[in-house]
Amino acid sequence: MYPSKNFGASAYARVGLESGVNGASPHGLIALLFQGARRAISIGRVHMERKDFMEKGKALSHAITIIGGGLQQSLNLEQGGDLARKLNSLYDYMTRRLLEANLKNDPTMLLEVDGLLATIEEGWTAIDPEAAPKSPVQNTRLSSPSFNF
Repeated sequence: MYPSKNFGASAYARVGLESGVNGASPHGLIALLFQGARRAISIGRVHMERKDFMEKGKALSHAITIIGGGLQQSLNLEQGGDLARKLNSLYDYMTRRLLEANLKNDPTMLLEVDGLLATIEEGWTAIDPEAAPKSPVQNTRLSSPSFNF
C-alpha cells in the first residue's frame, strides 16, 4: 500500500537520468549507454558475489540489452565501414560473454567485458569531450537496483 523506502531515491534517479537523456546530444546518448551498461555489469557482479541470482540475472540482462539493443543497434554498418563491422562483432562477443558469465557465475568474465566497454568508452569520450555527460549516472542503492525493461 505504501511506496517502498527506496521509492524516492529511485524516482529521483529516474528524473536525473531522463533529464540527462533529454538534454544529451547523439554523442552524449552513446556515452550514457556505455555508463549504463558498465553500471549494470557492476551491479550484476555485486549480486553474483552475494549469490542473489535473480537480481544478478536482471542486472546482466539489462547490460546485454544496452549493449545489443543500444550500442550495437546504433552502429551504421553501411557508412561505418570496417570500424563499425569490428565494433558489431565485439558487441556480439560481449553479449555472449555476459550470458556465459551469468550461467557460470564467473566474475572475471564480467571484468573482461567491463574493461572492453571502458576502452571503447574512453575512445568515444575523447572524440568529443564536451558532448559526454559531465558526471556518471548515479547508483541508487546496489542492494536493490530497479531496471525498467
